[in-house]
Amino acid sequence: MALIIDTRTEPDRALAAACETLGEGLPVAIPTETVYGLAADATNPDAISRIYEMKGRPRFNPLICHVADFAMAEAHVAFDPLSRKLAEAFWPGPLTLILPIKPDSSVHPLASAGLDTLGIRMPDGFSREVIKRFGSPLAAPSANTSGKISPTSAAHVEADLGDKLALILDAGAAEIGLESTIVKVEGDEIRLLRPGGLDVADIEALAGRRVARPDTAGAAIEAPGMLASHYAPGAAVRLNATDVKAGEALIRFGGKPLPGEENAVVVLDLSPSENLREAAANLFAFMKRADASGAQTIAFGVIPNEGLGEAILDRIERAAAPRE
Repeated sequence: MALIIDTRTEPDRALAAACETLGEGLPVAIPTETVYGLAADATNPDAISRIYEMKGRPRFNPLICHVADFAMAEAHVAFDPLSRKLAEAFWPGPLTLILPIKPDSSVHPLASAGLDTLGIRMPDGFSREVIKRFGSPLAAPSANTSGKISPTSAAHVEADLGDKLALILDAGAAEIGLESTIVKVEGDEIRLLRPGGLDVADIEALAGRRVARPDTAGAAIEAPGMLASHYAPGAAVRLNATDVKAGEALIRFGGKPLPGEENAVVVLDLSPSENLREAAANLFAFMKRADASGAQTIAFGVIPNEGLGEAILDRIERAAAPRE
């Protein structure tokens, strides 16, 4: 089983152990403000291969590289003026930019799935300290079996991948609880590839233009989170429920009871006060609790499609998508 070190009480030990393990080419579960990541040296093909193998992730699905500062980012990708403006405003934070890889980048092509672009992000919190100390970008998808619910605590990681990992860093519950928002700038256009923990409205306000939301169904994979079925629990998922069937688990929003919920296996409310930030932070943890209840179906009540609700609905819709 994995060694778990609490970064809040033993930060120096956590940093040293993480850098030693990463230096051996082994993945480490690290806390970020979005979700827990499965991190490995982005320049080491063996280490990157271990990420794909550990997660059971298809290798055509690229990884996001995490950097400590702009100097590290600029060593690997080329910024256009608008992408730089976004990065300067929202880094460190839950924004991933898809940018052209520089010809002399040491990031291995396995991390980018062979594309000529790279998803790159500067995370906030302890993970950034790990990257600074290690001195190299870390490829870090969510620390869970591919396609399943993303982890927002060290306990989630341990339950899923604990027997495969050497080290898990524990910084408590993830603050945001949703993966990063992914955008790609093409000329004067900003395309949304995955809604996430940064409200798209904030990007639009800064850029002074609307972010395009292309239909990605069946499109070539340019970034993580574009697969139709993703973030899925073991139970089936029912969307926009206005009532509850006997034996279902219910996840609702806004403190409003639904008819029949007295017959639910469990009732969870993402945010009784209708706070979408609170709802985002609770989403994956509540999905795991509902899945563990034994219910065959998880019913989701109606959630507003505005602000972070866009990202929440994206995750729920992918969780409900047909699975192979």
